[in-house]
Amino acid sequence: MRLNADFSRRAVVTPDQYRWVESPTPGVERMMLDRVGDEVARATSLVRYAPDSTFPTHEHGGGEEILVLEGEFADEHGRYPAGHYLRNPIGTAHAPRVGEQGAVIFVKLHQFSPDDTAQKVIDTRAETWRPGLVDGLEVLPLHDFEGEHVALVRWAPNTRFQTHDHWGGEEILVLEGTFHDEHGAYPAGSWLRSPHRSEHTPFTGEDGALIYVKVGHLLPE
Repeated sequence: MRLNADFSRRAVVTPDQYRWVESPTPGVERMMLDRVGDEVARATSLVRYAPDSTFPTHEHGGGEEILVLEGEFADEHGRYPAGHYLRNPIGTAHAPRVGEQGAVIFVKLHQFSPDDTAQKVIDTRAETWRPGLVDGLEVLPLHDFEGEHVALVRWAPNTRFQTHDHWGGEEILVLEGTFHDEHGAYPAGSWLRSPHRSEHTPFTGEDGALIYVKVGHLLPE
């Protein structure tokens, strides 16, 4: 399977385009955002767990990055309510399960460098945010490795950022509010992937925005 698999092109998915598909495991559905491969794939997805569902024990052959969006995700190592950010490097394994709330997670698979071995569990609701580069921005760094940077960024209403280009590309998931640039408006649930050396001028309107953002991970091979 190849879905949004040309990483030299801009890709945008908005909530009105969601098409949930069943996974091989009952009670687990996926909204695929990009994918290169079949059941074992380089993939970026939203995954929806029904209440009291489980997923088989599996090893992370290429690493796993998770942001819990709704409900509570869990495995044999702990429980992770909405707002938790997880990194499971290559070679780790777990057996996901969820309780009566169910869960929705944003997950990226098979995208780790073999040298990126940091295992992380971050409760973003309990962390201290830093001032951003312009007034109206707050940043919560989550991970940095060899030019790849992951953070949450909170945008106050009516905030504008300067025009900039994306060395190594940029990927955004809008978590709250509406994110804007000169190409469009992206409500909560929208996913954007911009290629290496693309540029834009982002801003917010009256509702502000909270976004997950990753940069530097889309350099051409």
